[in-house]
Amino acid sequence: MNLLRFLPSLLMGLGLLGCGQSEGPSVTTPLQPVVVASAPAAKTEIALVMKTLTNPFFVEMEKGARRAEKELGIKLTVKTAAQETSIEQQIQLVEDLIADKVSAIVIAPGDSQRLVPALKKAQDAGIKIVNIDNRLDADAVKQAGMPPVPFISVDNEAGAYKAGKFLTQGITTPTQAAILEGIRSADNAQQRTNGARRALTENKNIKLVASETANWKIDEAYDVTKQMFGKYPNIKLVFASNDIMAIGVIKYLQENRKVNVLVAGYDALDEAIVEIKARKMVATIDQQASEQGYQGVALALRLTQGSTVPAITTIDTRLVTAASLSASSPGQ
Repeated sequence: MNLLRFLPSLLMGLGLLGCGQSEGPSVTTPLQPVVVASAPAAKTEIALVMKTLTNPFFVEMEKGARRAEKELGIKLTVKTAAQETSIEQQIQLVEDLIADKVSAIVIAPGDSQRLVPALKKAQDAGIKIVNIDNRLDADAVKQAGMPPVPFISVDNEAGAYKAGKFLTQGITTPTQAAILEGIRSADNAQQRTNGARRALTENKNIKLVASETANWKIDEAYDVTKQMFGKYPNIKLVFASNDIMAIGVIKYLQENRKVNVLVAGYDALDEAIVEIKARKMVATIDQQASEQGYQGVALALRLTQGSTVPAITTIDTRLVTAASLSASSPGQ
Protein backbone atom coordinates (compact mmCIF):
# COMPACT_ATOMS: atom_id res chain seq x y z
CA MET A 1 0.00 0.00 0.00
CA ASN A 2 1.27 3.41 -0.85
CA LEU A 3 0.98 5.31 2.43
CA LEU A 4 2.00 8.53 0.83
CA ARG A 5 -1.35 8.52 -0.93
CA PHE A 6 -3.16 8.88 2.43
CA LEU A 7 -0.74 11.36 4.03
CA PRO A 8 -2.62 14.57 3.12
CA SER A 9 -5.87 13.21 4.57
CA LEU A 10 -4.10 12.03 7.69
CA LEU A 11 -2.47 15.35 8.28
CA MET A 12 -5.81 17.09 7.80
CA GLY A 13 -7.48 14.85 10.35
CA LEU A 14 -4.74 15.41 12.88
CA GLY A 15 -5.12 19.11 12.30
CA LEU A 16 -8.83 18.94 13.05
CA LEU A 17 -8.19 16.99 16.22
CA GLY A 18 -5.69 19.60 17.31
CA CYS A 19 -8.20 22.33 16.72
CA GLY A 20 -10.98 20.58 18.60
CA GLN A 21 -14.51 21.05 17.32
CA SER A 22 -13.87 24.35 15.67
CA GLU A 23 -16.14 25.02 12.76
CA GLY A 24 -13.94 27.70 11.31
CA PRO A 25 -10.52 29.20 11.44
CA SER A 26 -9.08 29.86 14.93
CA VAL A 27 -8.77 33.56 15.78
CA THR A 28 -6.63 34.78 18.66
CA THR A 29 -8.25 37.79 20.40
CA PRO A 30 -5.61 40.15 21.81
CA LEU A 31 -5.91 40.80 25.58
CA GLN A 32 -7.57 44.13 26.36
CA PRO A 33 -6.12 46.30 29.16
CA VAL A 34 -8.23 46.05 32.33
CA VAL A 35 -9.62 49.47 33.19
CA VAL A 36 -9.82 49.89 37.00
CA ALA A 37 -11.86 52.87 38.21
CA SER A 38 -9.55 54.97 40.34
CA ALA A 39 -10.88 55.75 43.82
CA PRO A 40 -11.34 59.45 44.54
CA ALA A 41 -8.41 60.95 46.38
CA ALA A 42 -8.97 60.93 50.14
CA LYS A 43 -9.66 64.35 51.57
CA THR A 44 -7.19 65.83 54.03
CA GLU A 45 -8.61 65.35 57.53
CA ILE A 46 -8.20 68.29 59.86
CA ALA A 47 -9.46 68.24 63.44
CA LEU A 48 -10.70 71.26 65.35
CA VAL A 49 -10.37 70.87 69.12
CA MET A 50 -12.20 73.47 71.19
CA LYS A 51 -12.86 73.98 74.88
CA THR A 52 -16.62 73.47 74.80
CA LEU A 53 -19.81 74.17 72.86
CA THR A 54 -21.65 75.48 75.92
CA ASN A 55 -20.13 78.89 75.16
CA PRO A 56 -21.67 80.47 72.01
CA PHE A 57 -18.24 81.85 71.14
CA PHE A 58 -17.09 78.36 70.19
CA VAL A 59 -20.29 77.68 68.29
CA GLU A 60 -19.33 80.63 66.08
CA MET A 61 -15.79 79.32 65.80
CA GLU A 62 -17.09 75.99 64.51
CA LYS A 63 -19.24 77.80 61.94
CA GLY A 64 -16.14 79.42 60.50
CA ALA A 65 -14.31 76.10 60.42
CA ARG A 66 -17.26 74.46 58.65
CA ARG A 67 -17.19 77.23 56.05
CA ALA A 68 -13.51 76.46 55.47
CA GLU A 69 -14.32 72.75 55.17
CA LYS A 70 -16.80 73.47 52.40
CA GLU A 71 -14.69 76.00 50.52
CA LEU A 72 -11.34 74.20 50.81
CA GLY A 73 -12.57 70.65 50.23
CA ILE A 74 -11.19 69.06 53.38
CA LYS A 75 -12.72 66.70 55.92
CA LEU A 76 -13.29 68.45 59.25
CA THR A 77 -13.59 66.61 62.55
CA VAL A 78 -14.73 68.70 65.52
CA LYS A 79 -14.00 67.66 69.11
CA THR A 80 -14.88 69.54 72.28
CA ALA A 81 -14.57 69.03 76.01
CA ALA A 82 -17.59 69.24 78.29
CA GLN A 83 -16.49 72.49 79.96
CA GLU A 84 -13.80 75.11 79.52
CA THR A 85 -12.10 73.74 82.64
CA SER A 86 -12.10 70.12 81.34
CA ILE A 87 -8.39 70.16 80.51
CA GLU A 88 -7.81 66.43 81.00
CA GLN A 89 -10.61 65.72 78.57
CA GLN A 90 -9.02 67.98 75.97
CA ILE A 91 -5.74 66.13 76.43
CA GLN A 92 -7.53 62.83 75.81
CA LEU A 93 -9.14 64.24 72.67
CA VAL A 94 -5.68 65.02 71.30
CA GLU A 95 -4.53 61.49 72.16
CA ASP A 96 -7.53 60.05 70.31
CA LEU A 97 -6.79 62.16 67.24
CA ILE A 98 -3.20 60.91 67.22
CA ALA A 99 -4.56 57.36 67.13
CA ASP A 100 -6.92 58.38 64.31
CA LYS A 101 -3.92 59.68 62.31
CA VAL A 102 -5.47 62.99 61.30
CA SER A 103 -3.34 65.25 59.14
CA ALA A 104 -3.60 68.35 61.33
CA ILE A 105 -5.03 69.59 64.61
CA VAL A 106 -6.33 73.12 65.09
CA ILE A 107 -6.66 73.69 68.83
CA ALA A 108 -8.08 76.33 71.12
CA PRO A 109 -6.48 75.00 74.31
CA GLY A 110 -8.18 75.35 77.67
CA ASP A 111 -4.77 75.65 79.32
CA SER A 112 -1.62 77.21 77.88
CA GLN A 113 0.78 74.71 79.46
CA ARG A 114 -0.90 71.39 80.21
CA LEU A 115 -1.81 70.64 76.57
CA VAL A 116 1.80 70.98 75.38
CA PRO A 117 3.01 67.38 76.03
CA ALA A 118 0.08 65.87 74.12
CA LEU A 119 0.58 68.29 71.23
CA LYS A 120 4.31 67.45 71.16
CA LYS A 121 3.33 63.80 70.82
CA ALA A 122 1.06 64.72 67.92
CA GLN A 123 3.86 66.65 66.23
CA ASP A 124 6.18 63.67 66.65
CA ALA A 125 3.55 61.56 64.88
CA GLY A 126 3.71 63.89 61.88
CA ILE A 127 0.53 65.81 62.66
CA LYS A 128 0.58 69.54 61.91
CA ILE A 129 -0.53 71.81 64.77
CA VAL A 130 -2.20 75.22 64.60
CA ASN A 131 -2.97 77.12 67.80
CA ILE A 132 -5.97 79.47 67.90
CA ASP A 133 -7.72 81.69 70.47
CA ASN A 134 -5.62 80.95 73.58
CA ARG A 135 -1.88 80.92 73.00
CA LEU A 136 0.28 78.03 74.14
CA ASP A 137 2.95 79.05 76.65
CA ALA A 138 6.14 79.82 74.71
CA ASP A 139 8.44 78.54 77.46
CA ALA A 140 6.49 75.29 77.81
CA VAL A 141 6.65 74.77 74.04
CA LYS A 142 10.40 75.39 74.00
CA GLN A 143 11.06 73.13 76.97
CA ALA A 144 9.10 70.33 75.30
CA GLY A 145 11.38 70.59 72.28
CA MET A 146 8.55 71.58 69.96
CA PRO A 147 9.10 73.71 66.87
CA PRO A 148 7.17 76.99 67.11
CA VAL A 149 3.43 76.53 66.62
CA PRO A 150 1.58 78.98 64.31
CA PHE A 151 -0.87 81.08 66.31
CA ILE A 152 -4.08 82.80 65.23
CA SER A 153 -6.00 85.10 67.54
CA VAL A 154 -6.63 88.70 68.44
CA ASP A 155 -4.59 91.03 70.60
CA ASN A 156 -6.45 90.19 73.80
CA GLU A 157 -4.65 92.80 75.85
CA ALA A 158 -5.54 95.53 73.37
CA GLY A 159 -9.15 94.36 73.12
CA ALA A 160 -9.66 94.36 76.86
CA TYR A 161 -8.00 97.75 77.05
CA LYS A 162 -10.60 99.12 74.60
CA ALA A 163 -13.46 97.82 76.74
CA GLY A 164 -11.86 99.02 79.97
CA LYS A 165 -11.18 102.45 78.51
CA PHE A 166 -14.82 102.74 77.48
CA LEU A 167 -15.85 101.89 81.05
CA THR A 168 -13.76 104.75 82.41
CA GLN A 169 -15.13 107.47 80.14
CA GLY A 170 -16.56 110.35 82.10
CA ILE A 171 -15.44 109.06 85.52
CA THR A 172 -14.35 112.22 87.36
CA THR A 173 -15.05 111.25 90.98
CA PRO A 174 -13.61 108.46 93.19
CA THR A 175 -15.01 105.17 91.87
CA GLN A 176 -14.40 101.51 92.75
CA ALA A 177 -13.88 98.91 90.03
CA ALA A 178 -13.56 95.12 89.81
CA ILE A 179 -12.35 92.54 87.26
CA LEU A 180 -13.61 89.01 86.71
CA GLU A 181 -10.78 86.96 85.27
CA GLY A 182 -10.82 83.82 83.16
CA ILE A 183 -8.77 80.69 83.88
CA ARG A 184 -5.56 82.14 85.26
CA SER A 185 -3.28 79.62 83.56
CA ALA A 186 -4.71 80.62 80.15
CA ASP A 187 -2.72 83.19 78.21
CA ASN A 188 -5.79 84.96 76.82
CA ALA A 189 -7.21 85.35 80.33
CA GLN A 190 -3.96 86.86 81.52
CA GLN A 191 -3.82 89.28 78.59
CA ARG A 192 -7.41 90.43 79.08
CA THR A 193 -6.84 91.00 82.76
CA ASN A 194 -3.72 93.01 81.98
CA GLY A 195 -5.51 95.15 79.39
CA ALA A 196 -8.48 95.89 81.60
CA ARG A 197 -6.30 96.66 84.61
CA ARG A 198 -4.20 99.08 82.57
CA ALA A 199 -7.26 100.91 81.29
CA LEU A 200 -8.93 101.16 84.69
CA THR A 201 -5.87 102.30 86.58
CA GLU A 202 -4.95 104.97 84.04
CA ASN A 203 -7.85 106.99 85.41
CA LYS A 204 -6.68 108.35 88.76
CA ASN A 205 -10.25 108.55 90.02
CA ILE A 206 -10.69 104.78 89.76
CA LYS A 207 -9.55 102.31 92.39
CA LEU A 208 -9.39 98.64 91.42
CA VAL A 209 -10.57 96.95 94.61
CA ALA A 210 -10.99 93.35 93.41
CA SER A 211 -9.76 91.04 90.65
CA GLU A 212 -10.92 87.43 90.97
CA THR A 213 -11.25 84.46 88.66
CA ALA A 214 -14.62 83.00 87.72
CA ASN A 215 -13.07 80.52 85.24
CA TRP A 216 -15.15 81.74 82.28
CA LYS A 217 -18.39 80.40 83.89
CA ILE A 218 -21.71 82.16 84.36
CA ASP A 219 -22.66 80.56 87.69
CA GLU A 220 -19.20 81.05 89.13
CA ALA A 221 -19.29 84.68 87.98
CA TYR A 222 -22.57 85.16 89.85
CA ASP A 223 -21.03 83.75 93.05
CA VAL A 224 -17.79 85.72 92.73
CA THR A 225 -19.72 88.93 92.09
CA LYS A 226 -21.78 88.27 95.21
CA GLN A 227 -18.59 87.92 97.25
CA MET A 228 -17.07 91.06 95.73
CA PHE A 229 -20.10 93.20 96.47
CA GLY A 230 -20.34 91.72 99.94
CA LYS A 231 -16.88 93.10 100.62
CA TYR A 232 -17.04 96.21 98.42
CA PRO A 233 -20.71 97.26 98.10
CA ASN A 234 -19.83 100.49 96.28
CA ILE A 235 -18.29 98.92 93.17
CA LYS A 236 -19.53 100.85 90.12
CA LEU A 237 -17.43 99.41 87.28
CA VAL A 238 -17.00 95.72 86.37
CA PHE A 239 -14.98 94.28 83.53
CA ALA A 240 -15.65 90.58 82.85
CA SER A 241 -13.12 88.74 80.70
CA ASN A 242 -15.86 87.07 78.67
CA ASP A 243 -19.54 87.71 78.02
CA ILE A 244 -20.67 84.57 79.81
CA MET A 245 -19.23 85.93 83.07
CA ALA A 246 -20.61 89.40 82.31
CA ILE A 247 -24.09 87.92 82.09
CA GLY A 248 -23.51 86.26 85.47
CA VAL A 249 -22.62 89.68 86.88
CA ILE A 250 -25.75 91.26 85.40
CA LYS A 251 -27.91 88.50 86.83
CA TYR A 252 -26.55 89.19 90.31
CA LEU A 253 -27.03 92.95 89.93
CA GLN A 254 -30.63 92.56 88.80
CA GLU A 255 -31.60 90.11 91.52
CA ASN A 256 -30.08 92.31 94.20
CA ARG A 257 -31.34 95.62 92.82
CA LYS A 258 -27.86 97.01 92.31
CA VAL A 259 -28.16 100.03 90.04
CA ASN A 260 -25.76 102.40 88.31
CA VAL A 261 -23.12 99.69 87.89
CA LEU A 262 -21.45 99.65 84.47
CA VAL A 263 -20.51 96.21 83.08
CA ALA A 264 -18.32 95.40 80.08
CA GLY A 265 -17.59 91.97 78.64
CA TYR A 266 -15.66 90.29 75.85
CA ASP A 267 -16.75 88.11 72.88
CA ALA A 268 -19.77 89.94 71.39
CA LEU A 269 -22.11 87.01 71.93
CA ASP A 270 -25.70 87.44 70.80
CA GLU A 271 -26.77 87.37 74.44
CA ALA A 272 -24.40 90.24 75.22
CA ILE A 273 -25.71 92.26 72.29
CA VAL A 274 -29.22 91.90 73.72
CA GLU A 275 -27.99 93.18 77.10
CA ILE A 276 -26.24 96.15 75.47
CA LYS A 277 -29.38 97.10 73.57
CA ALA A 278 -31.30 96.86 76.86
CA ARG A 279 -28.70 99.16 78.48
CA LYS A 280 -27.78 96.51 81.08
CA MET A 281 -24.27 96.17 79.68
CA VAL A 282 -22.21 98.98 78.17
CA ALA A 283 -19.67 97.26 75.92
CA THR A 284 -18.16 94.05 74.65
CA ILE A 285 -15.38 93.07 72.27
CA ASP A 286 -15.97 91.29 68.98
CA GLN A 287 -12.97 89.05 68.36
CA GLN A 288 -14.47 87.42 65.27
CA ALA A 289 -14.63 83.83 66.46
CA SER A 290 -15.87 82.59 63.11
CA GLU A 291 -12.88 84.09 61.34
CA GLN A 292 -10.50 82.47 63.81
CA GLY A 293 -12.04 79.07 63.04
CA TYR A 294 -11.85 79.64 59.29
CA GLN A 295 -8.26 80.89 59.28
CA GLY A 296 -7.13 78.09 61.61
CA VAL A 297 -8.33 75.41 59.20
CA ALA A 298 -6.96 77.27 56.16
CA LEU A 299 -3.54 77.57 57.80
CA ALA A 300 -3.54 73.90 58.81
CA LEU A 301 -4.24 72.86 55.22
CA ARG A 302 -1.33 74.95 53.99
CA LEU A 303 0.95 73.24 56.51
CA THR A 304 -0.11 69.80 55.26
CA GLN A 305 0.79 70.94 51.75
CA GLY A 306 4.29 71.89 52.86
CA SER A 307 3.77 75.64 52.67
CA THR A 308 5.40 78.18 54.95
CA VAL A 309 2.89 80.02 57.14
CA PRO A 310 3.10 83.10 59.38
CA ALA A 311 4.15 82.55 62.98
CA ILE A 312 1.36 84.85 64.20
CA THR A 313 -1.85 85.89 62.48
CA THR A 314 -3.70 88.68 64.28
CA ILE A 315 -7.41 89.27 63.69
CA ASP A 316 -8.89 92.67 64.46
CA THR A 317 -10.99 93.32 67.56
CA ARG A 318 -14.00 95.63 67.50
CA LEU A 319 -15.53 97.55 70.37
CA VAL A 320 -19.28 96.98 70.43
CA THR A 321 -21.47 99.55 72.22
CA ALA A 322 -25.06 100.76 72.00
CA ALA A 323 -23.83 103.58 69.76
CA SER A 324 -21.99 101.27 67.38
CA LEU A 325 -24.98 98.95 67.18
CA SER A 326 -27.26 101.88 66.35
CA ALA A 327 -24.84 103.10 63.70
CA SER A 328 -24.74 99.67 62.06
CA SER A 329 -28.54 99.35 62.11
CA PRO A 330 -29.92 102.63 60.72
CA GLY A 331 -33.63 103.11 61.12
CA GLN A 332 -33.95 100.90 64.17
